[in-house]
Amino acid sequence: MKDDVVLLLLKQVKSGEVSIEDARTALEGVDLSEENYTSAIDHGVFNEPTAGTIVRSSISPAGDSIMVLLVGIWGILWTLFWAGSLSYGLYNHWDQQLLSLFLAMTLTTLIIMGIVYLRFVMPDLVIIKHRRNKYITPKDSEGWKKYEV
Repeated sequence: MKDDVVLLLLKQVKSGEVSIEDARTALEGVDLSEENYTSAIDHGVFNEPTAGTIVRSSISPAGDSIMVLLVGIWGILWTLFWAGSLSYGLYNHWDQQLLSLFLAMTLTTLIIMGIVYLRFVMPDLVIIKHRRNKYITPKDSEGWKKYEV
């Protein structure tokens, strides 16, 4: 996702492209009181959202970064190495301690790849849905729906 205007302006001030005075004049019309700030932070954290709302985080992950690509290639190569060593060791009746090391390293590499995928590649979008009861008691009046054709 793209950065918003304020974050882009902060990055430009940090790099020195824009002076602090120019950034202040650019944000002169923005009015953010302390109550609005705290309610924006508390929304979705302390308040229970209604069913079906879409909650987005303000900082989205960067799935197209070079780090994700390098970890993916690293993970595939090491997984192939450890899994190949495990297969070769099973075929040649190696010691179980060495084979368990190969299995543990294979699973650890896959877990690291999964963590990087979940953290940096998955979209930062949460749709909140509430489930209904699986068993509807006979006295539950709002659990039954009457459909007419």
